[in-house]
Amino acid sequence: MPHILVVEDDTALRSALMRRLAERGYAGNSVGTGLAGLHAAVNERPDLVVLDLGLPDLDGHAVLRMIRAVSQVPVIVATARDDEQAIIGVLDDGADDYLVKPFSTGQLEARIRAVLRRVAAGGSRQAPTIVDTLVVDAAARRATLAGVPLDLNPREFDLLRYLAERAGQVVTKRELLAEVWHQPYGGAEKTVDVHLSWLRRKLGETAQQPRLLHTVRGVGVRLGEPPTTGPAAAAPDLRP
Repeated sequence: MPHILVVEDDTALRSALMRRLAERGYAGNSVGTGLAGLHAAVNERPDLVVLDLGLPDLDGHAVLRMIRAVSQVPVIVATARDDEQAIIGVLDDGADDYLVKPFSTGQLEARIRAVLRRVAAGGSRQAPTIVDTLVVDAAARRATLAGVPLDLNPREFDLLRYLAERAGQVVTKRELLAEVWHQPYGGAEKTVDVHLSWLRRKLGETAQQPRLLHTVRGVGVRLGEPPTTGPAAAAPDLRP
């Protein structure tokens, strides 16, 4: 039974989360301050920490950095801050994932399961995803196209990785908002459009002349089919 530590100063939210997690078979504990959370993370050795950033005594970023200094326990950050710099900051500080408030307990459970699955895999390095001449290395957060590194910001990389891991599938903008932007209750699809445009430019293509990133009108987007596995797999002949 996984042990979850919830560090959240909102008493009502904390109680609701703990009640739902208990109903779903998780053990756990909850605290309302950063200092108590740090002590619990070290002394109780939970399997995963859900950490709020807006704590009354210590900034959540500082708590995350202190946890990381002494432990590799997985941390999911829950925050009301949805600006890109704040998100980049928590990931750079060592968070394994993040959620933007408000979020459903169902979404939190899904992210807990996903993080715990990665831990259960023994920390083995995820193999790079290959789509045509595109290589996306999630572990190293590095992507190359025909051997040339792509200069992607964190959001562009997350977007490309999500699409690459679903190569050949049509992905809706609503799904991208939920899974890449962590905004399950809706958001500006224009944000997705802008980032897709930037990504296309860095892939050296346009919406009018796509090679890897295809728009499916009225549905979403699709990254080109992955290569066939096996010894016969090879990059296609791209010569005109």
